[in-house]
Amino acid sequence: MAVRPPSPPSFEAALTELESIVQSMETGEMPLETALSSYQRGTVLLKYCQEQLSSAEQKIRVLEGNTLRPLGNASDNPADQE
Repeated sequence: MAVRPPSPPSFEAALTELESIVQSMETGEMPLETALSSYQRGTVLLKYCQEQLSSAEQKIRVLEGNTLRPLGNASDNPADQE
């Protein structure tokens, strides 16, 4: 039975590890088995990052009353118009 790598401690750690994997794979110098395991780890990290971003977006939607607004100038801020 294969040992499963630990989950990343944070989004930033996952992104850093994923970037490292991509850079290593782009050299083309990696043995096939290492490339396959790196690719597999990369897909796990990518899924983790996507889930974290989705969760953050959902929290923002709740905080914004389920209406995401485009970013605008500071003068567009309703608090500034009082």
